Amino acid sequence: QVQLVSSGGGLVQPGGSLRLSCVASGFTLEANELGYVIGWFRQVPGKEREGISAISSRDGSSWYWNSAKGRFTISRDSAKNTVYLEMNSLKPEDTADYYCAATHKLFLDDDNYAYAREYEYWGQGTQVTVSS
Repeated sequence: QVQLVSSGGGLVQPGGSLRLSCVASGFTLEANELGYVIGWFRQVPGKEREGISAISSRDGSSWYWNSAKGRFTISRDSAKNTVYLEMNSLKPEDTADYYCAATHKLFLDDDNYAYAREYEYWGQGTQVTVSS
């Protein structure tokens, strides 16, 4: 049974940093051809869930979308079966609930991993508030 548990959210001042964690169970993040893609999303009330970044356990490829480019870094620790999202230079507009998700789907266009509808499993979310 696939489960994802996210953590690491909290209150941080503008310009600060946070590292979110997503611990996966029920599958391995070690490199393998049948691996999963783990994505990070965020959502504010009244808006759709927005794709931030994703990483493939097949070959370690990673992708970034929207405002994550240049400020956020996704990584994985196969030994801990955990995916991290390092967020730097945080802005008030980064305030949101952050979710990790997993999908087994394969796409020719990697940008499909930015869409929440393509993910089969979801963590419970962790809240990030950027405020002085």
